[in-house]
Amino acid sequence: MDAAAPTCNIAAVLPTLAAQSPERVAMRCPGTRRADGMARYDVVLTYAQLDARSDAIAAGLAKRGIVRGTRTAVMVRPSPEFFLLMFALFKAGAVPVLIDPGIDKRALRQCLDEAAPEAFIGIPLAHVARVVLGWAKSARIRITTGKRAFLADDTLERVERAGAGVGSQLANTQPDEVAAIVFTSGSTGVPKGVVFRHRHFVAQIEMMSQAFGMVPGGVDLPTFPPFALFDPALGLTSIIPDMDPTRPAQADPVKLLEAVTRFGCDQLFGSPALMAVLARHGQPMPTVKRVTSAGAPVPPDTVARLRELLPDDAQFWTPYGATECLPVAVIEGRELQSTRAATEAGAGTCVGRAVERNEVRVIRIDDAAIAQWSDDLLVGAGVVGEITVAGPTATDSYFNRDSMTRLAKIREHAGGVERIVHRMGDVGYLDEQGRLWFCGRKTHRVETAGGPLYTEQVEPVFNTHPKVRRTALVGTGTFGAQVPLLWVELHQPRVGDTERKRIVEELREIGARHAHTAGIERFRFHPGFPVDIRHNAKIGREKLALQAQAIESR
Repeated sequence: MDAAAPTCNIAAVLPTLAAQSPERVAMRCPGTRRADGMARYDVVLTYAQLDARSDAIAAGLAKRGIVRGTRTAVMVRPSPEFFLLMFALFKAGAVPVLIDPGIDKRALRQCLDEAAPEAFIGIPLAHVARVVLGWAKSARIRITTGKRAFLADDTLERVERAGAGVGSQLANTQPDEVAAIVFTSGSTGVPKGVVFRHRHFVAQIEMMSQAFGMVPGGVDLPTFPPFALFDPALGLTSIIPDMDPTRPAQADPVKLLEAVTRFGCDQLFGSPALMAVLARHGQPMPTVKRVTSAGAPVPPDTVARLRELLPDDAQFWTPYGATECLPVAVIEGRELQSTRAATEAGAGTCVGRAVERNEVRVIRIDDAAIAQWSDDLLVGAGVVGEITVAGPTATDSYFNRDSMTRLAKIREHAGGVERIVHRMGDVGYLDEQGRLWFCGRKTHRVETAGGPLYTEQVEPVFNTHPKVRRTALVGTGTFGAQVPLLWVELHQPRVGDTERKRIVEELREIGARHAHTAGIERFRFHPGFPVDIRHNAKIGREKLALQAQAIESR
């Protein structure tokens, strides 16, 4: 790439927005409350402040040795400091390393060891853990967000002061330069570090803006911190919610809706678990014109209830994708509701049509690596296979995980250009209308003697039972001759043996109505399914499968 090529950087828009609308609020963090319910203070960052302060932090970090290409572990809670720091790192061309703080501590240490960060920036508690648990021993530069440089070399506050007034720090980063290493949630195994290049982030901004009709000037309540990073690049105002982002299922709907009302939020992003919280609360959201939910399929009841709480002209989008590639496809709530009957009959979950510039194709299921693309891999319309995507946001590799990269990436020569095809690890199919249907994770399929069963084609059938909150399909025994077992989580888990027997009989009757579920005879009740730590929505079927295997082997 020619060194004179334009800067490719998610932070490149900040100087322009700061010049055009310096007083527009880029980010607002609602303050704590007094006993009388009045706000004590809000932390507000205008576009001019976000641009100038992130420049100052970038300059100060450079004096500490955090420069272009420096891998930097960031363990800072969602706060103004987090967003200032992230934009500073992007401007500097440094490489932030992001890991979900709620994962198992041993897995977190493994992720840090793999990423081998040269710098570590975190809250005081993160530095205590770093020293006590031996995290990030490779880090030679240590910065704390605390007031004192306890267990660190300096404070972020002093770093910012050291760089104040230096001016623009935007590095001339190029499309293929590494922009960040973002670890997956680990919901289906040990988290993997996804290598993002600057072109991936820039493409995400462009594709989300086009897919959802986002325009500058809106006010967003993003309840998943990484999405809040996109808001300033889209010219939006972010309202940082008062919640633990690792526990969206436990969010306080009163606090969230108070922020929506107080700041006139017209956009909202959240996981299906958070959407369920708002749906159960049942308070209308008259200012909200666009809701986006991702991380797992949104239950039909949740979609229907939220549609009732939104204005008639509001849109409810459920994009399909993954950390490695987002967005892949999108569907609006009205169309999703129209497919509900098919989903409940075992068709899978419709996730809509491919976002423009993506090429979504379905290939035959294979658990082995595929080095080179061939059209012979493709399956026909309506045939379940593995979902693949090629497009501007499809990442190329995992950091220091060559074997996992080989399993997830296929090289393809298209139009004289080599590109990467990402294997989603999901199974599904394309219908005659070109819509994509999601049928579950490839690793979650149950291979019986009579053929495969897919979670998203089985579970929605049984989820129609009025007393069932959700179900989880797992298999026991030898792969290829597995016996299906359905875990059942009830809305009211404390029921007697007689009632449980009645529910099981009713579930058998429901299953008997469909050929693919008629053979499911084993049912087990569970008090509460394990879920992922990022969205609280993906069921931990691996853990449930081990529990089922242990029970069946007794």
